[in-house]
Amino acid sequence: MSEVDKFASFWRSQLEKECGDRDSETRQSIIEWLLGEDRDRLETLDSQQLAIAQQAMDYRYRILRQRYLGVSPEKAYSRLMQRLASLFLIRNKIRTWVALSRDRQRSVVDVLQEVVQELLQSDRYLQQQMSWIAQCTSNPRLRNQLMLASTEEYCLRPIRNQPLLLYRFVNYLRRTQRGGMTQVPTGDLVRLVSEELVPDDADSPVSLLDTQAIAQYQENQVWEEQQRQRQAVQKQFEDYLKEQLDDQAAQWLQLYLQGRTQEAIAQELNVPIKQVYRLREKISYHATRIFALKHQPELVASWLETSLQEHNL
Repeated sequence: MSEVDKFASFWRSQLEKECGDRDSETRQSIIEWLLGEDRDRLETLDSQQLAIAQQAMDYRYRILRQRYLGVSPEKAYSRLMQRLASLFLIRNKIRTWVALSRDRQRSVVDVLQEVVQELLQSDRYLQQQMSWIAQCTSNPRLRNQLMLASTEEYCLRPIRNQPLLLYRFVNYLRRTQRGGMTQVPTGDLVRLVSEELVPDDADSPVSLLDTQAIAQYQENQVWEEQQRQRQAVQKQFEDYLKEQLDDQAAQWLQLYLQGRTQEAIAQELNVPIKQVYRLREKISYHATRIFALKHQPELVASWLETSLQEHNL
């Protein structure tokens, strides 16, 4: 059996269990979307790369299932905006820009909508995703849900440990200044908003405004790098939970990151649902109050669907 067939078989079984209320055509469309357009690439991966590919599919599927699948277009789009606006770094950078501009009535979501709309209209990767999703399904509602999930995943991809959306915002900022669309102070503003994106090594600067270079970089490397980071941090957090709480806490994390519901986790661990909810609260506390402060806070926060800002961190 080819690797593609193995993945397809796994996801067919997974979706039958977790999305049994969806018709078979919808489930098959989701499988096609998860496997991606370049199937031949899967056949060339070694065992470690295949594990990373599986984690990448799990991640995309969890985004789709938790926020967009079966949701109306208006509500799904609102959820995307809320998710992106919840990122501490993104929110602060946009607020800085708005505060220094003459258009101070705009909200973070207003600006995000413009940036995302620009991405959907001009970004090469997202254009490819639109084309592929159109091949996966003819259902307009499902197309919309798959596209929003793809957009969220893409915007959160790490480039030099920063979400890709932040680079796209800097691109957007420079273009709006140049085109006179928004009256903002020049010079200091771009430097202020982008200061954290400048690498320490001055001999090898990265052009933050080179969209093509960033796109090429992410297409070739960022997917695997994202999964390596997630895998490493997940292992560290599991070890932390075993040491600070118990093995059951580490098991909960593994199941949760697979997209399991609290009810399914309770059944798997053979414990009462109330105990699982208490365990979730303990793990969330340790993640946001202790562990995340030392290990990629945005990544840990995205796992547990919590905003560090909401916890006064």
